[in-house]
Amino acid sequence: MALSIIVRNGTVLDGRGSRPIQADVAISGDTIVEVGAIGEVPGATEIDARGCMVAPGFVNVLSHSYFTLQQDPRGLSDLYQGVTTQIFGEGVSLGPVTGVMTPAMLGLGAIPSGVQSHWTRLRHFLETLEMAGVGFNVASFVGAANLRMAVAGNDERPLTDAELAAACALLDEELESGALGVGSALIYPPGSYADTEELRAFSRVLAKHDAVHISHLRSEGLRFLESVEELIDVARTTGARAEIYHLKAAGRAHWYKMARALELVDSARADGVRITADIYPYEAGNTRLSASLPPEFRSNDSEKLRAHLASTIDRAEIRSRMSREDENWENLFAASGGGEGVTILSPVPSLGVRGGETLASIARRLGHSDPVESVLAVLDALPGAEAAYFIATEENTRAAFERPWVSVGSDADALSTGELFSGQAAHPRSFGTFARILSRYSRGDGGQTIEECVRRMTSLPAENFGLGDRGYLAPGAIADLAIFDPHRIEDRATYDNPAVYAVGMRHVLVNGKPALSDGAPTGELAGRALRRSRRSGGAGC
Repeated sequence: MALSIIVRNGTVLDGRGSRPIQADVAISGDTIVEVGAIGEVPGATEIDARGCMVAPGFVNVLSHSYFTLQQDPRGLSDLYQGVTTQIFGEGVSLGPVTGVMTPAMLGLGAIPSGVQSHWTRLRHFLETLEMAGVGFNVASFVGAANLRMAVAGNDERPLTDAELAAACALLDEELESGALGVGSALIYPPGSYADTEELRAFSRVLAKHDAVHISHLRSEGLRFLESVEELIDVARTTGARAEIYHLKAAGRAHWYKMARALELVDSARADGVRITADIYPYEAGNTRLSASLPPEFRSNDSEKLRAHLASTIDRAEIRSRMSREDENWENLFAASGGGEGVTILSPVPSLGVRGGETLASIARRLGHSDPVESVLAVLDALPGAEAAYFIATEENTRAAFERPWVSVGSDADALSTGELFSGQAAHPRSFGTFARILSRYSRGDGGQTIEECVRRMTSLPAENFGLGDRGYLAPGAIADLAIFDPHRIEDRATYDNPAVYAVGMRHVLVNGKPALSDGAPTGELAGRALRRSRRSGGAGC
């Protein structure tokens, strides 16, 4: 077998947590064929990895790059961090859009020019990315909201038996086509309309395929522990795998609950429940500013939202309800502590708002005595405004990352610093998540070895999600590689200046093709649409 690439003189991390070794890595086509001392091979391209660590490419378990990769398929903010696989599907997915569901029900806001927003089947979306050329491997969960909307639209009610059967049949079809499982977002409508029995029904289908129910919990604050228990119960009673998206306790009043949440998951795992979680290493989450409103006042339709804002009665109720937590909905404004804890990420020129300004600062400038008035003013000017909510604590994130069952996702777009995305709201996690783990969580007081940090970003998610021959570095594995300087790898993005690439990544290979070479993008688009590999039920996680 002819060798195409030899990575020389690197410190190899196998992705499975083994101690680093000094070795060369030989690649033929898209496959690793040898790890060890490799002699001269005429005609092979050589990559000098002296001073660098050679690891499997990183798996971003929570990506929202379904639009940005259509705009710029290089995904540079993730490429500069060593990501080689993007996974979509938190709550909604770009397919299937079928039955009574309309594309508008996806609620993805303004669609960029030249971007396709929906497909009748999920695999068609992934295949379209591959055929057009994409810099990463791509895979996806089926949005639980898609399954519900296909049979019941946006109706706020339990599904009938017939509707639930039809949704389960659609899920079964998508799993047969390679979907990773189901992704639910139980905090946002219409995902929040699903009762526990609906989730169990989907998970019973997942169990037959040994697939995963990955979930943004119903609550990360007031009902955080009850929400963790709900997902554990669904996994326990159905036998399906489960994962908690971006595990955190939201709001200072609830930070103490993280210790108990970790105990609940540890106990369930000890009982044989196959449940895992992922995190992003930031104290602020990111979603639309409109998500801070009580649910009945939110709308993806700008005119409907503005109608609520123009109503004196509605404004008074919004002000009253946003001032306190409520067990019936997740109040992100209250969880953030109000004006100082919410940062507007979207520039709003008509109000003089720059990206990275807090609501408290905006309120002072505009003369608002109550920062809720600033929320309403920003939404009236820009209904789709994005915000960062400072709801978590790094102490809790580090405590979660001590668990061997916790992986990593950015919960963000893959962007570039060029003109294409200028003016687009960005959270620093787009540019820094994986580099931040490698620098802050494996150096100094991070508490994890570099090999363990790499395992969390490679073999752990690959094995959990059924990605087969990826996520590890050994003969027979696909040659997705991240080659980095462990002393220089670092995130540079901040809330005030988020669009700054990470440093320290030297080379990235995707399916054996160099996408980053000597720290510079090559333009190679070798990514593939991935299917969940078939495996027998009961495998460990």
